[in-house]
Amino acid sequence: MTLTKFLDPKNDVAFKKIFGTEKNKDILIQFLNDVIDFKGKQPIKNVTFLKNELDPETQAHKVSLVDIMCEDQSGNRYIVEMQVCRQKGFEKRAQYYAAKAYTSQAKKNGEYHDLKEVIFLAVADFDMFPKKKGYKSDHVILDKETLENDLKDFSFTFLELRKMKKKIDQLSNRLEKWVYFFLHAEDTKEKDLAKIVGSDEIIERAYEELDRFSWDDKDLMKYENAEKREADHQAILSQKLDEGIAIGRAEGLVEGEAKGHAKGLVEGEEKGKIDIIRRLLAKYPPEFVAEMTGLTLQQIEQFLVPE
Repeated sequence: MTLTKFLDPKNDVAFKKIFGTEKNKDILIQFLNDVIDFKGKQPIKNVTFLKNELDPETQAHKVSLVDIMCEDQSGNRYIVEMQVCRQKGFEKRAQYYAAKAYTSQAKKNGEYHDLKEVIFLAVADFDMFPKKKGYKSDHVILDKETLENDLKDFSFTFLELRKMKKKIDQLSNRLEKWVYFFLHAEDTKEKDLAKIVGSDEIIERAYEELDRFSWDDKDLMKYENAEKREADHQAILSQKLDEGIAIGRAEGLVEGEAKGHAKGLVEGEEKGKIDIIRRLLAKYPPEFVAEMTGLTLQQIEQFLVPE
């Protein structure tokens, strides 16, 4: 297997190295400014990294970890998540994380009017909203009748990477370059880098952070371990899918056989009916046979008496 120059930015270790360190916080700032719609508000000029652990409400609850959490110069909070495979309830998890980040601010002084906005940004390597054609969607709280955004403190932005189909020569803005970066950085050849980067020094820096030959052995080991964990997780999901399919087929065969026998009972001669009932009773409980044949349980139980 030939090693590529650039690592995969979707890898948990690589993602945090690029966007979650003090050294590279200018990359995070540019990324957030390129992706989030501030609607005329002041763009982010600086961020302070916060602990990525969201405190549980009780000791019984497990601690939730987010990939990156920070706040800007105005105190607004940002949660940035890289999600490689779809997980059941991820949309609810996004709202849970945002709510925890919001309520945790109250511990400072308990004044509700001082609570700042929470912006949740997810980079998803799967289709979160299959009915939506666009690869970027922004979600806010709106008045159902007037569509006014009166409750402004929560917003959610999702980048669905796989919906962006543009090639190198078609990239026209930084947002598209970021999506292309997540999708194709690992496969990017050095000769193509100039086409992608253009004059964008920050995106060039992001690629430089992915240069495997600049990583030390310790960080590469962490990267490879993260890849292994993800591969193991995918294998478990695949196994569960295979088991589900096998169970579904088995249940389908049982139901199909029972229904086929029941149909024969309706269409067959009297002797054939009796044979079918007894064959069914040899495999299935009387209640199931009664349901399949349309006979009463008392009628079915007559065939349980030895000849």
